[in-house]
Amino acid sequence: MVAAAMDRMMAGMMVKPSGNVDRDFVTMMLPHHQGAIDMAVAELRYGHNEQLKRIAQEIIIDQQQEIAAMKLAIGQPLPPSTPAPTQGGDHHSPMEH
Repeated sequence: MVAAAMDRMMAGMMVKPSGNVDRDFVTMMLPHHQGAIDMAVAELRYGHNEQLKRIAQEIIIDQQQEIAAMKLAIGQPLPPSTPAPTQGGDHHSPMEH
């Protein structure tokens, strides 16, 4: 589960530079932040340590906020609102769909 999230993150960060440093920064950082979210979701679903689960919840919130801020900074639209990965009965991360 965590290995798959890491693989997706690393693949997503492999981008050819466009010459626009700001856009390239965001393009490479988005999969990095999404990878952190995916790993935190795995901790929430399968972990047993309550302290780590609380940290995972904070990571999800922080990373989602940073993704939104970076997209707005370069003029990209935000995706439609969806339930947080910790809500609902779905047992797959958003990246697995």
